[in-house]
Amino acid sequence: MILTVTPNPSLDRTYEVQALKRGEVIRAETERMDPGGKGVNVSRAVAAAGRRTVAVLPLGGAPGALLADLLDAQGIEVAPVPVYGATRSNIALAEADGVLTKINAPGPQLSAAEQELLLETVREQSRDADWIACCGSLPRGLAPSWYADVVTRAHAGGSRIALDTSGRALLEALRARPDVVKPNAEELAEAVGRPLVTVGDALKAADELRGMGAGAVLASLGADGQLLVDGAGAWFGSAHVDTVRSNVGAGDSSLAGFLIAGGSGPEALASAVAHGAAAVQLPGSVMPTPADLDPSAVSVTADVPVDRLLTEPVLLTEPVS
Repeated sequence: MILTVTPNPSLDRTYEVQALKRGEVIRAETERMDPGGKGVNVSRAVAAAGRRTVAVLPLGGAPGALLADLLDAQGIEVAPVPVYGATRSNIALAEADGVLTKINAPGPQLSAAEQELLLETVREQSRDADWIACCGSLPRGLAPSWYADVVTRAHAGGSRIALDTSGRALLEALRARPDVVKPNAEELAEAVGRPLVTVGDALKAADELRGMGAGAVLASLGADGQLLVDGAGAWFGSAHVDTVRSNVGAGDSSLAGFLIAGGSGPEALASAVAHGAAAVQLPGSVMPTPADLDPSAVSVTADVPVDRLLTEPVLLTEPVS
């Protein structure tokens, strides 16, 4: 069983449009409403693969009740933490050329009692978990060290933990030594305070995160592929993609594929790449089923192409303060 923790879940509305033009009325070609939040998406991808998953998340108001219903309809067990504020709603606009514009609401502020109940629910639900995946931004009220507390408690209970967050929350959590962290290129550059122009730059940054406490780093490099760096070495994975429809949840699908395949080594990286490649070819934040995967399109090598220029280099130069 894979347990997911989403401190700031959402209802996600995705509209496919030909082009986004400011100040004009835009008619959407399609509309979708999906349960959202990075951990929620991981659970959705795990469930789509036919595996058991439990989603721990704070829920409030009518949006929270609808979110729980949507997850239940997808075969996901929900461990709700009732909160006073209403669950947030997010909007994504997917243009025909693959450009995605997202508007994310801040979400409710959690009280001290709600924060403690969230931690206690994670502890109770983690007893049968093979992995705990903690994902996404922290809601108002939670300190940047909150994920570090979850990692510490998870390890004390004998659980393995994968973390997908950014900024100070990531740096604080690294001190607690999570088993896996999954940054994208921007988050990786931000964590080390250096620009990333080549795959080699990303490899060095991933090594640095390991030095800061991560057991393994699964780094998403967008269209260029993914890197896995752990104590046994480094691997680079990529896949051929015909058409990109939406990258919403693609990184979350990748993390699910990685954990489903055991959470370590090149085979798990290949699964991560296959799941991510399948996800970007589906509308909105639809998660791929096994029938959507194309393992033959995936390539994984220990010969990391360190000189390859990134399609979208990250020019960030300021570290997280």
